[in-house]
Amino acid sequence: METVQFEKWDTYLVYEHELIERAMAVLKKNLEGLESGKYDPTQLTRALDFLMEFGDKVHNKKEEDHLFPLMQEHGIPVEGGPLGVMLMEHEAERDLLGRMMLAVPKLSELAADELVKFKQEGLEYLHIRANHIWKENDVLYNMGRQIIPADAAAGLVDSFNAIDQAAYGQKAKENFLSMIRELESADGIRTRLVENLSVEQLHGILETLPFEVTFVDAKDTVAYFNKLDKPKVFARTRSVVGRKVEKCHPSKSVDTVLKIVEGFKNKTHDKAEFWINMGDETIMIRYFPVYDDDGKYLGVCEVTQEVGWIRRLEGEQRLLDW
Repeated sequence: METVQFEKWDTYLVYEHELIERAMAVLKKNLEGLESGKYDPTQLTRALDFLMEFGDKVHNKKEEDHLFPLMQEHGIPVEGGPLGVMLMEHEAERDLLGRMMLAVPKLSELAADELVKFKQEGLEYLHIRANHIWKENDVLYNMGRQIIPADAAAGLVDSFNAIDQAAYGQKAKENFLSMIRELESADGIRTRLVENLSVEQLHGILETLPFEVTFVDAKDTVAYFNKLDKPKVFARTRSVVGRKVEKCHPSKSVDTVLKIVEGFKNKTHDKAEFWINMGDETIMIRYFPVYDDDGKYLGVCEVTQEVGWIRRLEGEQRLLDW
């Protein structure tokens, strides 16, 4: 498992929000099956435990002991301000999780009305936590970026790392990720957002992208490209699917292509980028390695885009000016 490291405090915390949200999805699935008996008591217990032990005692501690005081120091008020709201929500989350963790060992013995109450408290926690994460990601952290000096921001990352290590040792981040993956291992847990999409939706998204995408699989064979029946920078038809990648490039560039692919397989390169002029247009061609969640090589994604118009941009065009 690859080591996860962060250079920015906000990226650090947003990543942790993603782990928390994954545990929340596990909790939600079990709450939905509670009254019908279609839940996993062990999984439910472990989800609550992760949300308390990591979500509160590690993640929230970083904010309460380091981020919030630093923001207060630079002008963001606690009383009557956003930090006060965040602290109240932390306490509400903590209280709900604590009550649920006390009740979960006796879940099978609860009367129907008590079971409904347990579920309602779980859903209330999920509602509070989801909105809390949105407010921090989109509002509070943006405020922090604007007021926290660079040296203090670097100090935050060091403080966050110290909390991780004190709680779970040198490999804390790897341990957190392992916990989540174990939680998600049961059938029926959606672990990736792409699983929310139908084939039709995914196809529609890929066809809407303002650039051309080609995928060459792990056997160096072209497996997919978008915009099949639409104008493309480099014309190709469906007959290219199934052909080896070296058969899809001019002979003089084949050695370079194979070198790039080999670098991706060996993980010595994380991208390859080129740009050429075609008439009045500039074409950007980028290659990226594709790996699964465990780091196994799946293939190469080629992205081709006309970028002349981007190079000619001047000034600003803000959303509010649209």
